[in-house]
Amino acid sequence: QVQLKESGGGLAQAGGSLRLSCAFSGGTFSRYAMGWFRQPAGKEREFVARISWRSDNTDYADSVKGRFTISRDNANTVYLQMTSLNVEDTAVYYCAAGQRYSRSSPSYDYWGQGTQVTVFS
Repeated sequence: QVQLKESGGGLAQAGGSLRLSCAFSGGTFSRYAMGWFRQPAGKEREFVARISWRSDNTDYADSVKGRFTISRDNANTVYLQMTSLNVEDTAVYYCAAGQRYSRSSPSYDYWGQGTQVTVFS
């Protein structure tokens, strides 16, 4: 059974940076596209970024394009480097694994439990 575990969330000042990590286990990492989603308090979950199986394709929500970078390595980890953070980035961040390279959350089969990111001004 695939399991995902996020880490790296916390507090950051506006304009600062954080790097989220997501450890993948229980399956063949290279067979899954990976995505990051976030859910601000009281709002619906939204797409943030995605990366294809071989890292040859990445895609970002307009709200984070140019500020966030998604990557993956050969050690079964996917990252989300977040820079120029603003208070609107405050949310619980989730990583997800799926066999479709998609922006749609229903396309993902496995989800982590989430990590809180709070940005203060």
